Amino acid sequence: MKVHQGLENFSKLDKAVVTTGTFDGVHIGHQIILKKLIETAKRIGGESVLLTFYPHPRMVLQEQSDLRLINTIEEKTELLRQAGVDHLIIHPFTKEFSRTTSLEYVRDILSNQIGTVKLVIGYDHHFGRNREGSFEHLKEYGPIYGFEVEEIPAQDIDDVKVSSTKIRAALEEGDIETANSYLGQAFPISGRVIRGDQIGRELGYPTANIELSSQYKLIPADGIYAVKVKLDDKVFNGMLNIGMRPTFEFEEPKRSLEVHLLDFKGDLYGQYLSLELMKRIRDEKKFDSKEELIEEIQKDEVRIRNYFRK
Repeated sequence: MKVHQGLENFSKLDKAVVTTGTFDGVHIGHQIILKKLIETAKRIGGESVLLTFYPHPRMVLQEQSDLRLINTIEEKTELLRQAGVDHLIIHPFTKEFSRTTSLEYVRDILSNQIGTVKLVIGYDHHFGRNREGSFEHLKEYGPIYGFEVEEIPAQDIDDVKVSSTKIRAALEEGDIETANSYLGQAFPISGRVIRGDQIGRELGYPTANIELSSQYKLIPADGIYAVKVKLDDKVFNGMLNIGMRPTFEFEEPKRSLEVHLLDFKGDLYGQYLSLELMKRIRDEKKFDSKEELIEEIQKDEVRIRNYFRK
């Protein structure tokens, strides 16, 4: 997959089969659209193109928005690469760009800049200034600018009963298994290992303190999670703690993500880890003593080992 940073860095194609949208999560509803996009491109001997925007439009247009994203732009790029898209255009979304009319969007971007011959979109797709553009606009403009429009029927997407909003809600409740079923894959978290307070080492469970690669990444509810951890080309099972570590007193308490890799020995500082969250084991709790906490962590380890064994 070729990644193009901005429309200005994309060279017009002869047979571009295009879809457009934020595609946050690249969930099973999105995957229906991607499958149709790729199949159509292959059938007509063209190339599949996905036009997406960063930052998320709501972050730009709603200044007080506290929106958190299911995927970082790096995670989304990798998921689209795995899906088999030929070209990914990541165009900066600005207030100026948001004033692009539906006609300018179709004529200047889809036709003149990309070379669209076929546009594949989900139902209820809107675009352009104030979301004025609709499927009806596209059906009207398509013949004028030389492309066909294929709309994914509402039933095809409604059948999977999924949306990015539903996934965010499940993650915020810690319902990782529901979120994963909507995503069609495990929810990812990635980042670099930084030096922490080394409390895990005192407890007999040394942890890697994860610094996220994006401040806009949605982090699930506090608790203990069974995770798979990718380090270079190896995968380990692990225990992830998300939360405030309430058993200990800190001058400046802050939410942290700390993962213990089972059956691993070595130095992880500075390493980049990719985590897949599989199951939430329990809530984060405050314990009366360090000994009680260690006893509970030992139980967590047994639960997680049993989960992966099954």
